[in-house]
Amino acid sequence: MLQRVARFLTRKPAIIVAVAVLLLIPSAIGAVATRINYDTLSYLPQEFESAQGERVLEEVFQSAATTMLMIEDMPLRYAEELYTAIEEVPGVSSVTWLPNMTDISIPKEIYPSGMQDMFFSERSTLMIVQYDQPGASDETMQAIEEIRKICNKQCFLAGFSVIIKDTRDLVDREMPLYVGIAVLLSLLAMWFAIEQWLLPLTFIVNIGFAIAYNFGSNIFLGEISYITKAIAAILQLGVSMDYSIFLVHRYQEEKENYSDKRDAMAQAIQSAFVSLSGSSLTTVAGFLALCFMQLLLGRDIGLVMAKGVIFSVLSVILILPALVLLLDGPIERYRHRNLIPDFTRVNTFIIRHSKGLSILFLVLLFPAYYAQKHTVMYYNLDRTLPDDLPAIVATNKLKDDYDMSCTHFVIVDDTLSADTLHHMVKELEHLDGIQSVVAYNKFLGPAIPDSFISEDVKDVFKKDGLQMMMITSKYQTATDELNAQVDQMNDILKRYDPNALITGEGALTKDLIETSDVDFRVTNYISVAAIILIIGIVFQSFSIPVLLVAVIKLAIFINEGIPMLMGVEIPFISPTVIGAIQLGATVDYAILMATRFREELQNGHDRDQAMLIAANTSDPSIVTSSLVLFCATLGVGIISDIEIISSICTMLARGAVISSLISIFILPAILHVCEPVIARTSRYWRTARPAKKEQVAEVILQ
Repeated sequence: MLQRVARFLTRKPAIIVAVAVLLLIPSAIGAVATRINYDTLSYLPQEFESAQGERVLEEVFQSAATTMLMIEDMPLRYAEELYTAIEEVPGVSSVTWLPNMTDISIPKEIYPSGMQDMFFSERSTLMIVQYDQPGASDETMQAIEEIRKICNKQCFLAGFSVIIKDTRDLVDREMPLYVGIAVLLSLLAMWFAIEQWLLPLTFIVNIGFAIAYNFGSNIFLGEISYITKAIAAILQLGVSMDYSIFLVHRYQEEKENYSDKRDAMAQAIQSAFVSLSGSSLTTVAGFLALCFMQLLLGRDIGLVMAKGVIFSVLSVILILPALVLLLDGPIERYRHRNLIPDFTRVNTFIIRHSKGLSILFLVLLFPAYYAQKHTVMYYNLDRTLPDDLPAIVATNKLKDDYDMSCTHFVIVDDTLSADTLHHMVKELEHLDGIQSVVAYNKFLGPAIPDSFISEDVKDVFKKDGLQMMMITSKYQTATDELNAQVDQMNDILKRYDPNALITGEGALTKDLIETSDVDFRVTNYISVAAIILIIGIVFQSFSIPVLLVAVIKLAIFINEGIPMLMGVEIPFISPTVIGAIQLGATVDYAILMATRFREELQNGHDRDQAMLIAANTSDPSIVTSSLVLFCATLGVGIISDIEIISSICTMLARGAVISSLISIFILPAILHVCEPVIARTSRYWRTARPAKKEQVAEVILQ
């Protein structure tokens, strides 16, 4: 079957390329139709109380999206006109401003002092704007855009939805740069390592097809995260380019055995298919391990990237042969000198000092593990964005003028008596760090009767048997102080109403912190177990998978421990993603080395000579593959202003280099020293697997 498919692919290259181009049309439609989710907190498990509270805000109060508009150094009359204009903006459900809750003619001094502090500072006044649709919806994003248009430069709009809006604009602005830089630097890396000038361009075109198909097929997922959107193309380019290199190298070898280049390519496809399928399995396993995260962002990245690797393999098998056959003449005509150095002297030194380098492996393992365990992570999503972003500027002003860093939303049963609510609010107000509590009963000061409160305001706070409160805190999201505050608030609320819910950025982020710690362990365990199983089956060995994974885990520990040594904090998602991806993507370096070592032993070479040949032949491929992954991700890591994206890409670039160095300098020493143990714990290690009768008959017939 594979032979017939390979023959067809090599006889009709123009048709294959034409079909590949036509498939770009539905891919483009699918990519455009796929929704992008910019709300990282929406990926929390829906059974969490914070997520349940968010749904109540959205479905009952239509106020899951809440922003704060601060008007600085402007007369009260301007604020009143702005209030009226914002109410008319499509997508805005309500605007809460203290003077308009009753009558603007009422002096602000009449209101309870807590309410005054909430809505007025020395230089500004504050409005609370709520929206009809969820915080990350297109409708809310458009409403925020319209509000900004009608505000002057003295107005500052803050809130999580505004941060989402500015993040979306920043990603859309930077995305073309990500792809352009990745392609350019990858080309430079391949031109360094590959002799043919046109071959790297052919590889880029081929991977471009695979990336387009992957993004187009995302429509079946409904939506993907903005983080996935930003890094998926870069990762797919970086982790799967070596599949193309492998196929073409095999084709160039087969051309010496066939007079017709089409037959040579057909044989290369057959020979490469099994190898590419096996090689890609470890990478797919690394990505799929992310699907076991409680934070559904992992599943989002994992599914898209696992799918991308599969598309890359299919593209290499189905499309690349046609491209290479059509361009074979120009590819072979334009060449330059191979710039990768000869590693013979280095590898001779490594084999002579294999015991010492193996001890070095053990010496490095424990401090690297310690550094990785003590790397500090942060969870405040505001910190991932540049300080000059309008949403961040507004957030900082809100903190300076109102000492307000975080807003909690509390939902309680509306049947609670006025006296119960009064005592509950008092307890909440007396908690450390609480700045103000905005609740319906708080509007009813001694000078304001209930009849003065408009029905619109009542609908904001009371609906369908539930009552909503907004509680502002001076503590910053994701800090220990705020997390403790959420726990204290929850204790108070549950005493008065066992079904009470706390939500908002602070409570959601607290759950995110607790979830991420579990996710980091789970994804690491699953990725390690899956890859050990795959390598064990491929090599039929107990020792080889443990040794290969241990070597790459050392590279991962070093990579993840460097921020601790540099005194740098990293975003929470980075180590979880890096642990799975770096293992899955770079363990191929170790597999390549071990496979060639086994092959040379089976060819009759002694341990020293087999290791030298294996290292000499594997090192150029490792260098080329790691250079492409390094270059594809480094540029994005440098230019991106979004620290989550920058951190992931920087760590991937660094991880590619560290994994290649460990594979080149440490792995040969370990394989050389442990070879007697490997031989006793592996099948068909020093002797080749016996040929099946059918295979023997085929050889005889040939």
